[in-house]
Amino acid sequence: MLPDPIAAFWRAFAEASGGADEARFTGAFAFGDGAAMADELAALVLQGTKRATASALWAYEAEGEALPRPGDLSIVTDGSGTPRCVIETLAIEVVPFREVTEAFAHAEGEGDRSLAYWRRVHRAFFTRELAAAGQAFDASMPVVCERFEVRYPLPAEAS
Repeated sequence: MLPDPIAAFWRAFAEASGGADEARFTGAFAFGDGAAMADELAALVLQGTKRATASALWAYEAEGEALPRPGDLSIVTDGSGTPRCVIETLAIEVVPFREVTEAFAHAEGEGDRSLAYWRRVHRAFFTRELAAAGQAFDASMPVVCERFEVRYPLPAEAS
């Protein structure tokens, strides 16, 4: 059973889109590892700046979670758990950390959008995330590079 705000947001999306295939719904989540980061990254998604995200493959494995697949639909929440948008996964690629491209870093939309910035903040993020799973960061570690598109609300509604 979905929490009421999430369920209501999903119903609004389904109504606005003429129906939504619940089999494609993978759940609700917040980007990052804290409320402030979740707020900042959700805002970047709604502004159209953030169109990609990266995750440590090892974190998926530690949690026993399936990787996202093209066509998956997810609700992005802010730091307080308020639903902000529905995204659709467009593409997934798993590459070593050191092989993430400048184009992907730019699509993530964070900081100055450079690969140097991406590497710096993601190394710190993955170090924190993996430590919680009893693992250590490694530049050869596999990273799940996900590209997505906002499906709801439409950009004009996303204020």
